[in-house]
Amino acid sequence: MNSAQNNTLLELHIPDFGKAKDYYGKLGFEVAWERKPDGFKGYLVFEMQDNILCFWGGNEHIYEQPYFKRFPNDTKRGYGVEIVILVENVEKYYSQVKDFANVVEELVLQPWGLKDFRVEDPFGYYLRITSRHDILDKANAVD
Repeated sequence: MNSAQNNTLLELHIPDFGKAKDYYGKLGFEVAWERKPDGFKGYLVFEMQDNILCFWGGNEHIYEQPYFKRFPNDTKRGYGVEIVILVENVEKYYSQVKDFANVVEELVLQPWGLKDFRVEDPFGYYLRITSRHDILDKANAVD
């Protein structure tokens, strides 16, 4: 992982850390650390290359979180959000994961010049897996 500090973290609320470890492990993520679910204290952090994903809960207490408890338990997780994961060789990565990753959009070259594909994880989160690039480089801006 590079030495740059990322001050924004993504935290996904899920009811089952076992499913997450299975799915994200197959995607190549490794557990950085884990606090086993115990009431509201469960936490799981994954990393792969420079990507970090954090998961909260790991049990039924996610349905009691003060904000999200306002919604039905079967509300699709992550509706309206696309989680972007950058990888070194997206073509090779796609060939390694396409048979199990629940691909919802095949690998394509996008109009902005990057290749990517989209998957849905076991909880309903929508992931875009794309070629590594510098999002802060204004040369990536599309007119």
